[in-house]
Amino acid sequence: MDKVDAMRLFARIVERRSFTLAAQDLELPRSTVTEVVKRLEARLGVRLLERTTRQVRPTLDGEAYYQRCLGILAEIEEAEAAFIGARPSGPLRVDVHSVLARHFMLPGLPDFLARYPEIQLRIGEGDRYVDLVREGVDCVLRVGKPTDSSMIGRQIATLAEGTYASPAYLARHGTPTTPNDLGGHQMVAFVSSAAGSVLPLEFQMAGGVREHLLPHPVTVAGAEMYVATARLGLGLIQVPNYRVQDDLVRGTLVEVLARFPPTPSPVYVLYPQNRQLSPRVRVFIDWLSAEFAARLPATI
Repeated sequence: MDKVDAMRLFARIVERRSFTLAAQDLELPRSTVTEVVKRLEARLGVRLLERTTRQVRPTLDGEAYYQRCLGILAEIEEAEAAFIGARPSGPLRVDVHSVLARHFMLPGLPDFLARYPEIQLRIGEGDRYVDLVREGVDCVLRVGKPTDSSMIGRQIATLAEGTYASPAYLARHGTPTTPNDLGGHQMVAFVSSAAGSVLPLEFQMAGGVREHLLPHPVTVAGAEMYVATARLGLGLIQVPNYRVQDDLVRGTLVEVLARFPPTPSPVYVLYPQNRQLSPRVRVFIDWLSAEFAARLPATI
């Protein structure tokens, strides 16, 4: 293994805090990883990593070497990408919001992989917090404004939202025409994994955004369950418009209070601040941004 590959391996060990996980990510034998680090420490004459039974941590020298490695590796990738004919390649690990991915990413994914056959894409799904560095993830797709200052966020779309209920629910509770008519109504409560609490309904009005926390006999934490409980007549919900287009056509959900929509939701791709974008991450984000731009007008 040459010096550059050894640097890549060392950086991955530091980020994953594990020899085994780094070996899996780079598809190397565990014994090779151990031997490379042993030779690297011998050549530099310093101890780079502290091994415990639970994890691997860089020493002070190891942390300094890791930061230098990041800079050198970023410059190498940028230099190689500058040459005509250089193509993005290698493993690309992304974590996506599952509902968003099904609507906006998966339909065009065969074209992306055909365009960049040297990229090996690994997809995880969820909306939980992901420690990109420790978990070896290159970027994540999320809804909502980023709050982690260690991440760089690129906004790739804005999702218009609406308020929806089933015809059966409206037959029982009446159809509100303004937010002032919400007395006697109820909502399906959605617990955000980021906030950890129930999100109130919100309505844009002249003078600002008004929030309403209505009685909620049912609380859910999943996007699919949220819409499913509304179809059963269990309360009002607020979701991006693209989520319920089929329901509107079938008549299983109806939009209400359309003159007072919720605040639109931004969609971001996030990646670690201490990493320069590799060519494979850059082309993925550019492609994903184009997919949203192409599909949003048709779905909202």
